[in-house]
Amino acid sequence: MQRYFMKLAYRGATFHGWQRQPNASSVQQTIEDALSTILRTDTPLTGAGRTDTGVNARCMIAHFDSDSPICQSESIIRSLNTLVGPDIAIRSISPVHSEAHARFDATSRTYHYYAVSSKSPFFYPLSWKAPADLDYGLMNQAAEILLETEDFTSFAKLHTDTRTNICRVTEARWYATDELSGAYLSSEPGAYVFVISADRFLRNMVRAVVGTLVDVGRHKLTLDGFRNIILAKDRCSAGTSMPPQALFLWDVTYPYPFLLPFSENRFI
Repeated sequence: MQRYFMKLAYRGATFHGWQRQPNASSVQQTIEDALSTILRTDTPLTGAGRTDTGVNARCMIAHFDSDSPICQSESIIRSLNTLVGPDIAIRSISPVHSEAHARFDATSRTYHYYAVSSKSPFFYPLSWKAPADLDYGLMNQAAEILLETEDFTSFAKLHTDTRTNICRVTEARWYATDELSGAYLSSEPGAYVFVISADRFLRNMVRAVVGTLVDVGRHKLTLDGFRNIILAKDRCSAGTSMPPQALFLWDVTYPYPFLLPFSENRFI
């Protein structure tokens, strides 16, 4: 039995999130069905994480096992891309160590959230229409507080089966998109992106964090008020959850030793 890592991207608007669920279309189910058709056996897929309904992924990593060696991955990728439809793109399939795990071995995840203050006929489906007077400097002062925070209960979706709300955020900052190499909307005037990286994320966490930072940027919430929301450990005290279409799972990183030496796609 050989384990493979798959790198893929998707637009979330047509799916009810990543995770397979009854009576709803999901990214996981769509790819599993395509894999099972091509490999002629049920092929479960395990992702690096879960994205909510409408959330996009520039880079999702998932793993699956196969008894049949995949020697012509380019051919399988072409077949998969035909079966999964236009809103999913399979980028690569690479053999990895038999114990490598797409979710548990990931060392960090990065999300981008895009806000555009000017009207755009091209980018509006994948960004949030922001007010022109948002104070991004003050929002960045608030975002620095997240680097000191461990317990993100105030930004976690209620009534989930998560055992802990402890996360370690290593980056949290708003950038003008023309400041950030490779950013989506890089040439759009008035476009900003919130970049946040952590070892793990809770359900709805990024959208709740962004919504609370926007309250700071609108001068509806002070920096002390932002700190108090974190200390309250109460989701009801934080800001609204932002629209999902502007959120992207941007990157997932792994330690090199978990990947076989002959793999060309290291995902790091």
